[in-house]
Amino acid sequence: MIQYIDELKKEDLKGKRVLLRLDLNAPVLDGEVTDTFRLEKILATIDFLRHREARIIIISHCAGKESSTLLPMLDYLRRFFSVDFCPIYFTPESVDKLLKLEDGGVLLFENIRINKGEEKNDKEFAKELSQMADIYVNDAFAECHRQYASIVSLPEFLPHYGGLLMRQEVEHLSKVFSPKHPFIFILGGAKFDTKLPLIKKYLELSDSVFVSGALANDIFKARGFEVGTSLVSDSVDIKPILQNPRLITSVDVTVTKKDSSAKKSKKPEEVKPVECIVDVGDKTVKQLKGLLKNVKTIVWNGPLGNYEVGFKENTQSLAKIIASLTKDSKIESIIGGGDTLAAIKELNIRDKFSFVSTGGGAMLDYLVNETLVGIEALEK
Repeated sequence: MIQYIDELKKEDLKGKRVLLRLDLNAPVLDGEVTDTFRLEKILATIDFLRHREARIIIISHCAGKESSTLLPMLDYLRRFFSVDFCPIYFTPESVDKLLKLEDGGVLLFENIRINKGEEKNDKEFAKELSQMADIYVNDAFAECHRQYASIVSLPEFLPHYGGLLMRQEVEHLSKVFSPKHPFIFILGGAKFDTKLPLIKKYLELSDSVFVSGALANDIFKARGFEVGTSLVSDSVDIKPILQNPRLITSVDVTVTKKDSSAKKSKKPEEVKPVECIVDVGDKTVKQLKGLLKNVKTIVWNGPLGNYEVGFKENTQSLAKIIASLTKDSKIESIIGGGDTLAAIKELNIRDKFSFVSTGGGAMLDYLVNETLVGIEALEK
């Protein structure tokens, strides 16, 4: 069992240095955070610790082409409270900042991945990190599937707890293991080889698994359909699941040609060699609306089409349908995945679902394995 930070009394935290592992990874454009969702979600844990007069030392990563520095995230946090910043680890300057940190103060260290020991899961690096604090708190659920030093090794050296967001993620996602029925799992995106265990598991646990996005292209190809220039995996045998009556795919698809911006809808079996499947079709949106009519639990991760290049409409239509059902019939709706979150952000309906997970890959891994390496480290 994980112990969570709110199980401690104020006197257990006052004046203590708390090493807080967060996931501050957020999209950045021209030095500014463009989607604050993950940052908003961690404020409760920081406020909890501040109000109990802990001395808060934040470590996090940022990755991807947008930003290799946490400075834009620092600017966001400073809208709410004072935050000091340390650009380098284990220097006289960093030690000085740690010593001067006051009760209720917050110190943010630069991107932890600037240290080679982080991704190598170097225990000596984790031990060095531990010497900065009295207590370790992990509130970075979205990173808990990674075998990194600050996730799995650091808890070995300090009393350790889960944060408030970690509690939310575990409690809500755990509901999927004993769901109310009828239960439908909607899975989009690509990389069939990584998602096949998930599909196999929920073909057993759910009433139906609807597969879309590039994942569906692999199914169409395995059924003998032409998929043209569409993205496929070609690295995994999916024939064992093809005859499962709970496996559902779209009744129509949207296709384009390489030398044309024109698009058209057609049945999956009608795709031509020169065409590329980029989305589901309008009839599939109606199909999904019918499938969702009487469900009690919906889990959705991944867009219906190629969201990043502009095929958004059908994914957003599905988001509206699920949001409406959540409101009207009090179903359990659990949403996750980068492009899925982008869709509901654009529609400004994040608060219309039962739970929106901060995890993409971590959410899927947790739903398959019912634990993560970072969670196991907190349970020891």
